[in-house]
Amino acid sequence: MESMLTTNQAARRLGVKPATVYAYVSRGHLTSTKVNRHSMFGVAEVEALAQRTGARGAVAAVTDRIRTRISLLENDRLHYRGRSVPELSSTKRFEDVAHWLWTEIDSTGMQFPEGQEIWMALPDSATLTDRVRVAIALASVGDPLRYDLDRAVTTAKSLIADVVESLPLVGRPQGTDIAERLWARLSPEPAQPDLLNAALILLADHDLAISTMAARVAASAHANPYAVVSAGMGAMEGQKHGAATTIAYRFLLQAQSDPMGTVAEHLRSGQPIPGFGHRVYQSRDPRADHLFALLRSHGDLVADKVIATQPQTFPNVDLALAQFALLFKMAPDAGEAIFAIARIVGWIAHAMEEYREPGLRFRTMGVYTGDRP
Repeated sequence: MESMLTTNQAARRLGVKPATVYAYVSRGHLTSTKVNRHSMFGVAEVEALAQRTGARGAVAAVTDRIRTRISLLENDRLHYRGRSVPELSSTKRFEDVAHWLWTEIDSTGMQFPEGQEIWMALPDSATLTDRVRVAIALASVGDPLRYDLDRAVTTAKSLIADVVESLPLVGRPQGTDIAERLWARLSPEPAQPDLLNAALILLADHDLAISTMAARVAASAHANPYAVVSAGMGAMEGQKHGAATTIAYRFLLQAQSDPMGTVAEHLRSGQPIPGFGHRVYQSRDPRADHLFALLRSHGDLVADKVIATQPQTFPNVDLALAQFALLFKMAPDAGEAIFAIARIVGWIAHAMEEYREPGLRFRTMGVYTGDRP
């Protein structure tokens, strides 16, 4: 039953009346199966017919048919518009990579505007990502032109700057680049903007990750860029997505004094070791490899001691971000904040791509499996 559609569901998908569905059956285009005296139709067969006829009814799931020119994940490598991401993170500024993802125009010296600090009355328990979410919502309220989708690039530049300026200062601000501005709001240690710049670039996009899918669904409804970013933030908040780096941070913090004992305790309790493996990469996460290589020049890493205990798998970027935050005395959720600010770039790039597609193309049909009247 889970792979079958009712007559009305098949008709909606095909954009025809129920009587036409039966006409398709009589012509041999569809096969009808009786289930509890109801005519049912196979999802795959209905979808194949919809594709042949160019049906414009209720659209079936298209998550495996999204064409994009933004990111390529292939053979454990990551490219932005055909360019190696680790190489970009070593040679380009975050602002220029953002502009490249948004416009396909190569630039040098791209500047983002000065951000406006957005005042927010939040409790002391508010995390950095809480502040990012609230800053996005308040920036939207303050922009009367937010519904002009043609201004997406301008909107994105201002939004990123505003979000950065809305985080509390913990160090001395210096410089005008986003990485320089953001460092002073994450770490009290001497600034290492090149490291943060690299991390931002490595995280700017990652093909159709779940938060990017959420952003594209919002963009398919022609939601404004702020709403698109808010949709991405909602998905990123999940334990299995953006929050994974905070979980890895707390694990590494515990492992600092006794790496082997901490790993053993996790294994004993049946908990997976945070920050390892990936749903897409098979043997290595190129983002993690590159960021770890940069971090090792700044001292011994507790993550390396943990990695040595896990020869059957590989570290991912969540572990690398957690080590970055721990090494430079950042807050436990600093990795999430870096992730969110960087990924605004990718969400906006995907939104601009989606704005050019037919609207509302993600209306997936549910296959009802409950009781019938």
